Amino acid sequence: MIYKSSLHFETRHEMDIVDITGEVQRIVSESGVKDGMALVFCPGSTGAITTIEYEPGLLHDLPAALERVAPADIYYKHDETWHDGNGRSHVKAGIMGPDVTVPVEEGRLVLGTWQQIVFVECDIRPRSRTLIVHIVG
Repeated sequence: MIYKSSLHFETRHEMDIVDITGEVQRIVSESGVKDGMALVFCPGSTGAITTIEYEPGLLHDLPAALERVAPADIYYKHDETWHDGNGRSHVKAGIMGPDVTVPVEEGRLVLGTWQQIVFVECDIRPRSRTLIVHIVG
């Protein structure tokens, strides 16, 4: 069985980190799947999905680390293509990736005690995002 759903939200700025764990669990519950997998995917090349401990320190540390890897103040060849200034956004999103798969057991996401599923806005401007969620079981 595959249960398909989606999440819709607006982001406010570059490196906006949105905790989507509760919404993904809601979809798992709606699906009726007891044992299987939850796949969360971001269509688009400037958004990323990962897991972190969603707490103030990491909400600061993750963007700071990504800024060191793909800083705003260097040249990105990508910017020559569209002239939109978001070459760094594509690099950051590419490093983290567009999806996460989490096991489902007894109708619950199997996450560590301090682990949450988050969406990370890597684009340089606010965006309207739709994530695809498939529950397989």
